Amino acid sequence: QVLLVESGGGLVQAGGSLRLSCVVSGRTFSRSVMGWFRQAPGKEREFVAVLNWSDTNTNYADSVKGRFAVSRDSAKNMVFLQMNSLKPEDSAVYYCAARDGAFMATRRSMYTYWGQGTQVTVSS
Repeated sequence: QVLLVESGGGLVQAGGSLRLSCVVSGRTFSRSVMGWFRQAPGKEREFVAVLNWSDTNTNYADSVKGRFAVSRDSAKNMVFLQMNSLKPEDSAVYYCAARDGAFMATRRSMYTYWGQGTQVTVSS
């Protein structure tokens, strides 16, 4: 059984930082792509960042480019999302997702595995 478990969310003031973690278990994702998405109340789940596990190439939504960074620790089978200069509009539930293959998808429908999400709230 594949499990993705996020952690690290919380309440932070605008301008602050948080680091989200995603532990992957049940199989290896060495030839996979890991994505981060977020969903605010009343809004669609949207793409945030994506990382190719094997070559660590990354891509970001324009709204977070330059502020967020995605990385992975192969030894621990973990993916991270470092979020800096947070804004109130970054408040959402953040989800980790995985898909097989090398295509760095930004559409949520292309991801097979999902975590349960972690809440991030940025106060103004």
